[in-house]
Amino acid sequence: MQEYPIKRGYTKQLAESMIQGLRDQFETEPRAAEDGHYIISYGALLRLEVSLGAGGKTLVVDTEADKTVDDETIIDTNRRFRNYLQQVTGYTAKERAKKAQQAVKGKE
Repeated sequence: MQEYPIKRGYTKQLAESMIQGLRDQFETEPRAAEDGHYIISYGALLRLEVSLGAGGKTLVVDTEADKTVDDETIIDTNRRFRNYLQQVTGYTAKERAKKAQQAVKGKE
């Protein structure tokens, strides 16, 4: 499970953005689970579950990978997943990596 911070200004419509992002990037309708969790299955992901984190200011993502798919499917799925995270969080992959490093540094 991974938790991603949300850029200022993106938190207001986070719940809707989280669902719409799944539709936009994975071209599938997410199914609602309990407590505001949404789940899809796509390509190399057997399960992609997203929900709001504490205080509604973070995105919590839990994934389960399908290791039997071909490389092309893995690459496509990874690209879509990165685009999804950027659409919902407002941060690029490089910015998310920097935020994660800062979070680890702050815990030490």
